[in-house]
Amino acid sequence: MRKIKIVLLVLLGVLVLVQFIRPAKNQSTGQELTTDISKIYVVPDDVQTILQNACYDCHSNNTRYPWYVNIEPIGWLMAGHIRNGKKELNFNEYGTYSSKRQRNKLKRMKEQIEENKMPLSSYALMHREARLTAYQKDQVTKWIDSTLNLTETGSTN
Repeated sequence: MRKIKIVLLVLLGVLVLVQFIRPAKNQSTGQELTTDISKIYVVPDDVQTILQNACYDCHSNNTRYPWYVNIEPIGWLMAGHIRNGKKELNFNEYGTYSSKRQRNKLKRMKEQIEENKMPLSSYALMHREARLTAYQKDQVTKWIDSTLNLTETGSTN
C-alpha cells in the first residue's frame, strides 16, 4: 500500500511539473499575408468562413486555442496536430507553392472532404462549427472544382 502511495505521488509530481513545459503557440502577428489562398484565388465569403471554421486552426499560421490546450500533455498533442497540418497545407503560405503544387493541394483537399477525412473527427468533436454539413461540403468542393478549372485555363484572382 505504501509503494502505491509513493508511485501515485511521483506521478502527480510529474503531472504538475509538465504543466510548466509548454509548446510555442501558432499565432502570427495578425498581418494579412499576400500569400494567403484568399489573395491568390477568389474565395466566396461563405467558403472562406467554412475554411476558417473547419480548417484554419491546423492549416494556417493562426490557431484559435481552446481552454483545454493549457493542460499538458493535451497542448503537446495539439501542437503536433498543428505542425503536421501546416506541413501538409498552410492556407497562409499557399501562394509560395508552385502552380502544380497548388493544384495538387486543391485536389487533395477535395478528396479529403469527400472521404470525410477532413476535418479530423477529433477536431470536429470539440469544435461544433467545424462539423461540415453536406451542403457546406458541396459548396467547398464546387469552389475547388471551379478554381481548378480556372487554373487550367491560366486565370486566377
